[in-house]
Amino acid sequence: MSAYLALAVSVGLLAVLDTWLYVGPLATLLPGLVWISFIAWGCHFHSGGGVKGSTTAIVGMSFGALVGMVAVMLASGPLAGTGQFAAPIAVGLGAFVICLASKAPFLAVIPASVYGFASVAGPILLANMAPEAAIVPVVLSIVIGAAFGFVSELLANALTKKTAS
Repeated sequence: MSAYLALAVSVGLLAVLDTWLYVGPLATLLPGLVWISFIAWGCHFHSGGGVKGSTTAIVGMSFGALVGMVAVMLASGPLAGTGQFAAPIAVGLGAFVICLASKAPFLAVIPASVYGFASVAGPILLANMAPEAAIVPVVLSIVIGAAFGFVSELLANALTKKTAS
């Protein structure tokens, strides 16, 4: 089959499995975090695919999630006295750190870190999880998503019709 169709079949089938994991066996451990898995899956491809894409997704997004966790802690702690400016200042500091950290080759893909920063906000703000309680489920979801990206790429390659040279 064509590479285009093979990728669609691969991603479609594995999306069923990924979603099932989050509503089935992982429902209590990673409640409602399938969206983070899909962001990491997309980040895998956005970052070039292969081992490099998965590594970038896992390292960059996990770093961004840690920066996001610290930003939330700053907003509700030391910066709380700034009132309505606490969250904006904390987010600005987080963005600043992410950009500075991109000097390191393994954090060079700034969007990967931003995806992680945004991802950790969901369980904290929407599910009222404590920042330190949200980080592990978020990072696990990032790893799962990057793995699905890697496997979907392998499966698509396996399904692609090879032409004789």
